[in-house]
Amino acid sequence: MEVVHSYLGGTRTQGSGEARRLYNPASEDVLAETRVGGYDYSAALSWARERGGPALRELTFAQRGRMLAGIAAALHAERDALIEIAIKNGGNTRGDAKFDIDGASATLAHYAELGDKLGARRILADGEMIALRSGPRWVGQHVRTPRVGVAVLVNAFNFPAWGMLEKAAAALLAGMPVLSKAATSTALLAARIADIVVESKLLPEGAFSFTAGPASPLVEVLGAQDVLAFTGSAETGARLRAAVAPGVRLNIEADSLNGAVLGPDVALGSETYEMFLRDVVREMTQKAGQKCTAIRRIFVPAPLVASVRGDLCERLGEVVVGDPALAEVKMGPLASSDQLVEARRGLAALEREARRVFGAGGRGRLLGVAEGRGYFLAPVLLETENAEKSPSVHTVEVFAPVATLLPYGGSAQEAVRLLGLGEGSLVASVYSDDDDFAAELLFGGGAHHGRLFLGNSKIAEQALGPGAVLPSLLHGGPGRAGGGQELGGLRGLELYMQCTALQGPRPLVEKLVGGHG
Repeated sequence: MEVVHSYLGGTRTQGSGEARRLYNPASEDVLAETRVGGYDYSAALSWARERGGPALRELTFAQRGRMLAGIAAALHAERDALIEIAIKNGGNTRGDAKFDIDGASATLAHYAELGDKLGARRILADGEMIALRSGPRWVGQHVRTPRVGVAVLVNAFNFPAWGMLEKAAAALLAGMPVLSKAATSTALLAARIADIVVESKLLPEGAFSFTAGPASPLVEVLGAQDVLAFTGSAETGARLRAAVAPGVRLNIEADSLNGAVLGPDVALGSETYEMFLRDVVREMTQKAGQKCTAIRRIFVPAPLVASVRGDLCERLGEVVVGDPALAEVKMGPLASSDQLVEARRGLAALEREARRVFGAGGRGRLLGVAEGRGYFLAPVLLETENAEKSPSVHTVEVFAPVATLLPYGGSAQEAVRLLGLGEGSLVASVYSDDDDFAAELLFGGGAHHGRLFLGNSKIAEQALGPGAVLPSLLHGGPGRAGGGQELGGLRGLELYMQCTALQGPRPLVEKLVGGHG
């Protein structure tokens, strides 16, 4: 049986203790196993700090960027093999697997380009130089330099490639060594990517470590210069907040009940309306709804609810569910038995306040799947008559192909209020050709969302939709979504760097910030 290894302290290690099995979620066949104990994380972090940190900090941004570009090329060379692993261990369709793997490569390439633009410098200027007196000699400048610890990246099961490398790309370009911790259930893909990174020998020794082991012992040995970037449930995020030592910089991306709002101006059958339907169905079913950016709440003007319901049900009925290895299949299973149990529990909670209008809440009709096998949940569309009197819809995230249709009166103020019941999201999307309606949602509701996607007829044919996390824009959100932020171009480096207010003579400050320090 294949064994998922870790790479710690410069050594490939299997660990010890209890064996955890990894499955094909469509067939429940055992694919591999990993060990969940016996890792000396304290020694691994020390090795990364002492070997990887100084070596990375010695390099310029351009040199670090070239390393990221090389890793992206190495991944692309293995793309077909990585896609097959994602299908087998992640339950991804081929399209979903490409979305994950190509997203990882694109993010690496983006940060490689930023490194090239920053050039032969090792200090990052933050804002403009400030004259501190009336004369020109004494100035101030905010600058960023790499933290001298390790960036510990705890990744979620749903994007073992993209989630892992979007964090690593920013940290490595910033000059911090990384220790990437994969989610166990889909660790086969993450482990293969780790092998590619290590085997490429593009990074300095100590700059990259990987573990498929548990996170708790790792969190306990973090120091004040370390960074912990976590993606996962709000419950786990709360435990991490309580567990980390003072000074550890913590970034959390957690639950998100993302909303989509159909504007009252949108006519049935229009380009904007078709865009809305297309995005809702895609976000419900891509990755079997296992996306932090998936649409969970669908707000529709009350007079249009019946039409929208009918159109969404028709399109959801066209989604073929089954063995993701088959070309005809458009949606595969959930990633694990635990995820299926959790999804069913969440669906039961929602059904106490909302009625099912599509789907029976079970496996559905499956293509190419043996009877009773696999962790399948067919798409479910719910509907509630009163959005304000359905609290579970705004508090329970079902990480599966499940969304709820909610009526509203049509005003922007009401849409803002209802979106806000989710207490913070990664992304909200607004579909309207009325610029004033979009503006009211931004000014009234911007504080509740990390990103606002504005969909209208002008971009209907080219926009990627609210579920696409672009490396040039921030990813994260307030409140329930964790309060953190990642990516955003150069903003993504801020998590891994210390901002220092530099005061001194203008020539010296200019020399240091210009990259000669």
